[in-house]
Amino acid sequence: MRRMRYEALIVLAWILVTVGRGQTTPPNLGKKNVNPKDGLTYVWIPPTTFQMGCLGAVEPQRDECLGNELPRHPVRLSKGYWIGQTLVPQHAYKRVIGSDHSQFRGDQLPVDSVSWEEARTYCERVGMRLPTEAEWEHAARGGLYTERSGEIDKLAWYRGNSAHQTHPVAEKTPNAYGLYDVLGNVWEWVADWYGDYPRARNGACCEDPGDPVTDPQGPAAGKSHVIRGGSWNDFSADVRIALRDHPNSLHTEDRLRDYDDYSIGFRCAQN
Repeated sequence: MRRMRYEALIVLAWILVTVGRGQTTPPNLGKKNVNPKDGLTYVWIPPTTFQMGCLGAVEPQRDECLGNELPRHPVRLSKGYWIGQTLVPQHAYKRVIGSDHSQFRGDQLPVDSVSWEEARTYCERVGMRLPTEAEWEHAARGGLYTERSGEIDKLAWYRGNSAHQTHPVAEKTPNAYGLYDVLGNVWEWVADWYGDYPRARNGACCEDPGDPVTDPQGPAAGKSHVIRGGSWNDFSADVRIALRDHPNSLHTEDRLRDYDDYSIGFRCAQN
């Protein structure tokens, strides 16, 4: 009950902020629905236009924008969508797939050690799909123009507090849309192939002056897919909204960062 009241308060706070800025409150903001196929709760994210890419450092005296996080560019999401309130936990994965090969074991722990194909298969079986990278980033920001919505220890499990393992989903503070663990715990697969952000003007470093890109899907093909959000095994500077990475298809380099073992999970989405 306390958690439900808290989620209602953060949604109300977001509404008050947007109304104070003269913005129209999106319809159905904060609406939730339970998918009977996996028993998980999904949150409605309204259509919007937002600035995608690195917004700046989250720690004093550090320039943390990486090249693949720039330029910041406007993105228009023309349709609202549902997205998992939590990472997919192991009990739901076993319910849908019938087995689970996660390294860390526990029904409430996020599923880990899943390939992109396995994550996509799960989402399809529950009538959903993986979110696009743009959908993930907008939902993770919670409508706020910031790399984090608060203190990292309150928001995320990362190398500084994880004790070298994953933790049950929804133990940390949710973001302004009521989503848990968008930062830390495990990386999250998204639908897109990995590639650099498009540039409307050659030579533009940090800000792209182009018109909003509508419903971007990423490159048409590639060698690996994008992961977002950071994990229990990452340093604090790497646990922020804009960070994006991609496991190497050859797997050799990735073993040094545990990509193929126990630091990647996912959540599903649906229009």
